[in-house]
Amino acid sequence: MAAAIGQNPFNLTAAGELGAHRETMLNNELLLRTELGKPKRRGYGSPGEGFVFGRPNEARHGGADDALHGWQRTLSTTTLPFARKDKNAERDFMALNKAAVQNGLVTAGENYEFRATHDVRRKTAGSENTRARTRRIPPTMVFGISTRPSTPIFDLLEHKYQDKWLQQRRQQELANRKEETQQKRNPSKVYETRASLLRTYQNPVDPAPLWQMPKFRNSARPSLETFRSPKARELAYQNFGSDQISRKGKLGHGVYEPAVN
Repeated sequence: MAAAIGQNPFNLTAAGELGAHRETMLNNELLLRTELGKPKRRGYGSPGEGFVFGRPNEARHGGADDALHGWQRTLSTTTLPFARKDKNAERDFMALNKAAVQNGLVTAGENYEFRATHDVRRKTAGSENTRARTRRIPPTMVFGISTRPSTPIFDLLEHKYQDKWLQQRRQQELANRKEETQQKRNPSKVYETRASLLRTYQNPVDPAPLWQMPKFRNSARPSLETFRSPKARELAYQNFGSDQISRKGKLGHGVYEPAVN
C-alpha cells in the first residue's frame, strides 16, 4: 500500500489521494507540495532526451571564409556581403494635388476619387541612376585619435611659463607708456583756447515758425473760454505746476505721495 502511495503522482498535490485528479494539477506550481529530502518541483516537464536547449545557429553567408575566397555573385551586386532591402516608395501627395487642380478638381470628394484612380510615387534615393563614387584614400592615411604630446616637465619645474607671462606683461606695459608719451608730446596737435572757441561759436537761431493761413493767424480765437481772464488762467497753471510736486505719475495727475521724513 505504501509503495502504491509513493508511486502515485497525485500524492504530492493539494488534493492528495482524495478528490478529482486532473493532469493539469501536476503542472501547477501552486498545487504541488514539496517532497521530503528533495527540491521543490516547478511543474515543468522534460521535453525528451533528444531535445537540445538554446538557439539554433543560423547559416549566414558572407563570413570570413567567404571574404577570403571571394564573395558569391548570388549574394549581392555590391561590395557588401548582404543584399540591399528594397523600400516601398511612398505616395507623392503633392504631385497628386497638383494634377487634381490642373484637371479642375478642388473639392474633397473629387480629390478622393482622383487619388483612387491615379497613383504617383516619390522617387527614392536608389532609383536615381547615380554611380557610386569611391573615395580614394591616400596610402599614408592614418586613422584614429592623435597621441597627445608629452607634458614638458622640465619647463614646469623651472617656471618657464611664468617667466614668459611676466615678460609679455612687461612688454605690454612699455608699449602702453610709449603710446601715452607720444600722445602727450604731439607738436602737430593744435589746442583750442577760449578765444578760438568764441570765434567759432555760432549763436543759436530759432527755427522758422510753421506756415499758417493769414486769416487764422490773428483772427482765430477759441470757441470756448473757461477762464474769466488771462490772469486767472495764468494763476491756474501756476497752481497746477506747484501741485504736481506732491502727486504721482509722469504728468502729475496721480494721487498724493506720503510724506517721507
